[in-house]
Amino acid sequence: MNTPLLPLAPDRARAWRHARRVLAVRLDAAGDVLMTAPAIRALKASAPSRSLAVLTSSAGAAAAALIPEVDEVLVYDAPWMKASPLRTTPANDLEAVEMLRRRTFDAAVIFSVYSQDPLPAAVYCYLARIPLRLAHARDKAYQLLTDPVPDPEPGSFVRHEVQRQLDLVAAVGCRTDDERLAIRIGRAASSRAKTLVGELGLDAAARPWAVLHPGATAPSRRYPPKMFAAAADALISKHGWDLVIAGSASDRAVSDEVIGAMNEYAPSIVGRLDLEELAGLLSRSPMLIANNSAPAHVAAAVGTPVVSLYALTNPQHTPWGVPSRVLFHEVPCQGCGSSVCPEGHHACLRMVTPDCVVAAALDLAGDRLGVTAEPSLGPLHASGELRSSESIPEPLSRAGGMPNAR
Repeated sequence: MNTPLLPLAPDRARAWRHARRVLAVRLDAAGDVLMTAPAIRALKASAPSRSLAVLTSSAGAAAAALIPEVDEVLVYDAPWMKASPLRTTPANDLEAVEMLRRRTFDAAVIFSVYSQDPLPAAVYCYLARIPLRLAHARDKAYQLLTDPVPDPEPGSFVRHEVQRQLDLVAAVGCRTDDERLAIRIGRAASSRAKTLVGELGLDAAARPWAVLHPGATAPSRRYPPKMFAAAADALISKHGWDLVIAGSASDRAVSDEVIGAMNEYAPSIVGRLDLEELAGLLSRSPMLIANNSAPAHVAAAVGTPVVSLYALTNPQHTPWGVPSRVLFHEVPCQGCGSSVCPEGHHACLRMVTPDCVVAAALDLAGDRLGVTAEPSLGPLHASGELRSSESIPEPLSRAGGMPNAR
């Protein structure tokens, strides 16, 4: 759903059109940064000669560096963000303001999810003397924002995160005809991925294969490892698939749980690839099977179909613009936004059976090849939800429905 935009005053439109040094503030993790890429493209498209810097967290820096329109990445772990390390003095924060002031930006766009308050970041941009400051605002920002955009979420509706940020920059006249996620993969990373695929003997012409990524930063967004293992075993033993298990070094514990619970063999490359190399691998993979985590958005950015084990903590982060199957079980507590299941049952994922995951993978693979899934599968398990998105999706509705293709 696009937010209706009020006409932009001529002086404001002119000011933003003439902004040559623009700062995009996105202080979240890698997946959030990637979902901001189309809005960043819109900022560039409206003035191709402008330079664009991204201010992001340590966790988001690698993703920001892969966005084609970004000229510079600045790293700052803000004290109002949940994942930032504890500090005892404001020295780093004062230096961050000075770092921004020295770069003499003409404008700053503060990107945030609807549950975040953009005003702390607005204070920094104000103190750094950035003349134009744009953000969604639920509270009165007064002088902190020159261009506040009323935030209708979540009271009136919830948009996909990508659409939210596109609507934000459209409020100052910045638009793009290309709303896809996109990242750049360098020659070295692409070559590394090609070599790895060869070493692992993965060949879609001979046997179907997929990357399985069982990690996620938040425990509430992780499909249970034993259930991941059961789905992987079935794809390998019953349907002749090859699987490769991927993840960062921080995913090693949960990946080891999956591998330890499997009866079949799947090679692990956990901890062997950086984000750009993972993108290179996913660009060659027929499919990704993963939780709602950054790799799902990396896959979307390289055009790879996704089976998403989608915890209902946040409704607006489904795979954008690629064929997908999004699996979840509807629960009364959906939309909790919690990193750990507050009810303790984890039912939005635990009630999605391994059989449902297998059926989703086969269904999505059949769709891409133009064939019908095996008739022996029968209907999906009643406690799981399989919904598809073949184009740019809307977010999950409050009732737990999946996006409709547009």
